[in-house]
This record gives sequence, C-alpha cells and structure tokens, in this order.
Amino acid sequence: MSTTSLRRTPLPRPPQPVLVAGLFLLLIASAVVCIGLGPIAVNPTTTARVLWAHLVPGEHEATWSLIDERIVWVFRTPRVLLAALVGATLALVGVVLQAVVRNPLADPYLLGASSGAALGAVIGLVLGATVPGLVVSGSAFAGAVLAGLLVYSLASRGGRIEPLRLVLAGVALSYLFSAATSWITVTADHGKLPGLLFFLLGSVASATWGTLLLPALGLGIGIGYAWWRVDHFNAIMTGDETATSLGVDVTRFRVETLLVTSLLVGSVVAVAGGIGFVGMVVPHVCRLMVGAEHRRLLPVSLLVGALLLVVVDTVARTAASPRELPIGVVTALVGTPFFLWLLRRRPVGVGS
Repeated sequence: MSTTSLRRTPLPRPPQPVLVAGLFLLLIASAVVCIGLGPIAVNPTTTARVLWAHLVPGEHEATWSLIDERIVWVFRTPRVLLAALVGATLALVGVVLQAVVRNPLADPYLLGASSGAALGAVIGLVLGATVPGLVVSGSAFAGAVLAGLLVYSLASRGGRIEPLRLVLAGVALSYLFSAATSWITVTADHGKLPGLLFFLLGSVASATWGTLLLPALGLGIGIGYAWWRVDHFNAIMTGDETATSLGVDVTRFRVETLLVTSLLVGSVVAVAGGIGFVGMVVPHVCRLMVGAEHRRLLPVSLLVGALLLVVVDTVARTAASPRELPIGVVTALVGTPFFLWLLRRRPVGVGS
C-alpha cells in the first residue's frame, strides 16, 4: 500500500454516545489535573478531594492545607472553568457560522464580530475600566453587535443576504476594527500598553467566580438557540434554494444567527480578550470524527473546544513560568501543526 493511500485513509468514527461520554470524562479528568498544575503543584488526589468537599454537601474531613484549598478552589478552578466556557463558546460560534455562511474559513474573526468586540473592550479599558468590569463587558457587547449590524447592512442586497458578500463585508470590517484597535493601543497611556496587548492576544488570568456568570449565560443561550435551529443548519448547508424549499426563511435565519453569535463573541471577548484559531479549527476536527450532521457535531464540538482551551491555558501559564504566555500564541503554536496533519490525511470542508 502506498504512502499516499495511507494519508487519505478516513479517520475512524466511533459511536456518538461513546465519543461524547469519552470526551466528557476526558474533560473532567483534564480539568482536575490542570487545576493542580502550576508554580505550586497540588497532586490530583488532593485536588479532587478539595473539589468534592466544595461541590458535595455534607461534612468532609480536611486532609489538605488551607493553602492548597485556596489554590485549588479560589484561584485555579475558576480559571479552568472559564477556559472551558470560552473554548466551548468559540467552537459553537465556529460551527454555526461555517454552516450559515457555507465557508470552511468562517469564524468570529472572519465576520468581524471578534474585532468589533475587541475594539469595544479596548475602548472600555482605555477609559479606565478593569477586566472584566461592567464597562468592558458592555463595550464588548456593543462592539460585537455593531459589527453584526454593519455586516448585515453591507451584505444585504434586495432584502437577501448573500454568503459571499457576508464574508467580504466581514473581512473588510475586521481590518477596519483592527486598525482602530491598533491606533488606540499605540496612542494609549504607556502604562496601559502591556495590559492592552496581553488582553488582545487572549487570557483568562483574571478569572474569578464572578466572571463565570456572563460566559456561562451566553453559552447557555447559544446552545439553546443552536439546538432549536439544528434542522435549519442542516438544511442551509445544502444551499439557499433547497433550504427555502424546506421551509427555512434563509435571510431571517442568517440575521438572527448573526445577532446570536455577535452576543456570544461579545461575552467571550469581555472576559478573555481575543482568542483565535479555536472557532475555525475545532469544527473541522470534529467533522472528521462525527461528520457534518449538526445533532452529532454540536455536542462533540462543545466538548473538544472546552478541552482544547483548558489544556492550552495550562500550557500558557506553566510553559514559561513565572511568566505567562497569551493563549492566542499557544493555540497557534500547538494547534497549527496538528491541523496541517489532519489536512494531509483528509480534505476538510463544511460538508465533509
């Protein structure tokens, strides 16, 4: 058998329930291990006991120190949970946008939502807000929604939204918002410059229990919407005419999807800054495992996105300790070689 034929061998697809259960257990195990990793290491057994004591009502014998408890519960658990929420949200947005636009490159950055949210968040930071304060969250939301509305108005022609115009408008606005963000960053007070740059490259270092509410609420809304419209996502991938014949109001569906994804991106950028790569690559990896049918694709993408960002954030905060790397840098360094390997094994597309 030739080397070429080996490269083109399709990846095996395990049964859906087995895959979802396996990914869920892997996510839980990875979270426990990652919570214990850091400058002060806590072994997984102690980490699991601390988590069990806080999550399960009743009396528990404390066999760990107060320092270990604070490290695990106060500092690292919120951070790992925030990374999981952000990763799942970005993966969900990528799946939704790639289906609606029918473009394998579609992600929050391509349609301008991330750039608009980043611009809004940076304006909030320059005004003196703290991450993830109310001003930053509101500014990120406003920037993402503004980007969505502008993309819609530019892509609309004769009451219809054309996928190609949608992508082109998103790319153009993304460059515009990025230029404005760069100008603000360069002209800002020098004392704020390192914090702004680190925020723009993505980080969950500011995670607290209070910061989990916004992304958790956004992810819940996104999952509910995606599952409600799962048949629409399957239909629109076959083409606008076919989707219309199946009863889908394509233009209305694209508008509401743009609005929902803009809100999701705003909630993520407000607490974690700009994190690329996840929204574009995770859906492709998951399609190789389960196919393009969205009832199978959505749960797997959520779990893979969460798992990926939990691991990446752990690498970001431990690889160059005591310094911390921006998540966006690590996602590109770790994820790109793996994605290129997948590309060589099998052609990747929205409908694969």
